Amino acid sequence: MKNRYRVYQIDSFTQEKLTGNPAGVVTNADGLSDLQMQKIARELNNSETAFLFRPDDDTYDVKVRFFTPTSEVPICGHATIAAHYARAVENHFGTTRVLQKTGAGILPVDIIQENDDYKIIMTQGKPEVNDALPVGAQQALITALGIGPENLIERCPIAIASTGHSKVMVGIKGIGLLHSLQPSSDGLIKLSSEIGCNGYYVFTMNENETPMIHGRMFAPAIGIKEDPVTGNANGPLGAYLVHYGLVKHNGAFLSFYAVQGEAIGRTGTMEVRVKIEKGQPAEVQIVGNAVISFFTELTL
Repeated sequence: MKNRYRVYQIDSFTQEKLTGNPAGVVTNADGLSDLQMQKIARELNNSETAFLFRPDDDTYDVKVRFFTPTSEVPICGHATIAAHYARAVENHFGTTRVLQKTGAGILPVDIIQENDDYKIIMTQGKPEVNDALPVGAQQALITALGIGPENLIERCPIAIASTGHSKVMVGIKGIGLLHSLQPSSDGLIKLSSEIGCNGYYVFTMNENETPMIHGRMFAPAIGIKEDPVTGNANGPLGAYLVHYGLVKHNGAFLSFYAVQGEAIGRTGTMEVRVKIEKGQPAEVQIVGNAVISFFTELTL
């Protein structure tokens, strides 16, 4: 017996179709095998595709699994935004909070109804920020990025940060340099296997501007040459900025806007919110809009 699966392509962190970060979403994934999900993700060829399942018990509302074109990942920011936007549209939700079960644990998602549309607030996993990478790894990274030590923001350590899916944070000087980067995928892949982290978030920072952050994210080790707009890079970046005392805040809360995707013609914007306790990041949220680019059905 064949099943019909509802498949969306949704652009996250934007309200304009064909901008922001595209994610595949299958809203009725029950019955799909791991191999079928991987094949669907490969066919859609977005950086991530989200698959939604009915809950197994009453501790959460929906189970979500995330696949890149080559592998499953525990959590994904823009695909979470996309998944819950699609679910809200399908079910005609009002403003509500739901709990999603992911590879990074059970996490809340707030759906905010605004002007016959939705804004999605994703609470990410536990913030974790590591010490700076060893000198050798830092040198290998800047070589792979095609930059020199003089291009780095001196007060920003090159370090891994995570809110469920880790990224290496690399602060550099100047938007022009950021947009001109042409990193070596082979170099980044080799380094990923050595440091146990697949994603590299390269950013510029100006506290006196809005948006404060412009960034690019590269993760060739998991099949993502460049991700347009990355919740699981900008969220950890918020934790990193607080942990290392790199931005001013009131001691309890930090909020800023980040823009990504400009260099590849897929510009999107998100708000990052960091709750702070005893000078350290305690909770990170990302806030974004979304828009449906197209919908289809797949019979398998």
